[in-house]
Parts: sequence; structure tokens; C-alpha cells
Amino acid sequence: MNTRTLTTADMLAPGRVLIKRKQLLQKVPLGERTILELERCGKFPKRFSITARSVAWDLKEVDAWIAEQQAAAVPQPAPGFKKP
Repeated sequence: MNTRTLTTADMLAPGRVLIKRKQLLQKVPLGERTILELERCGKFPKRFSITARSVAWDLKEVDAWIAEQQAAAVPQPAPGFKKP
């Protein structure tokens, strides 16, 4: 099965955009097991079945989750920077 890369137009398109696993992994730098555990804990958007053998995530929900993580992030010092 061929999974296409998401374009800027896809991400800005009106309406609901569904993404499959490979597209999700392009957007979120986490492993599949980590995503599954976060879903189970209610800390990541839930996947849902679109057919008997295929699941998807809502792109807007994933983007909202990314924005929440970014807003809650603790600033990290630059690599090699030492506090005086």
C-alpha cells in the first residue's frame, strides 16, 4: 500500500482530514508503542477504525495535541551551555 506524504495544502484543507499510521509517524516523533500507551492513558488523540483493517487519526486532534505539548514544554538549555 502506498502512503503519500502530507502536503501543506492537506494540513490547511477545510473539513476533517484523516491520517493513517505512517502519516502520523511523520508528524509525531514518537514510537508506535509510546503512542499506543499515551492513547490508553487518554493523553493522545484516539485512533478509530475506518474499515475492518484500517485505523486513522483526526489531523486537527493531532495538531492540537502537538500545540498542547509545545505550550507545556519546559525550556531546555542549548547543548553544551553551562549555567554559571
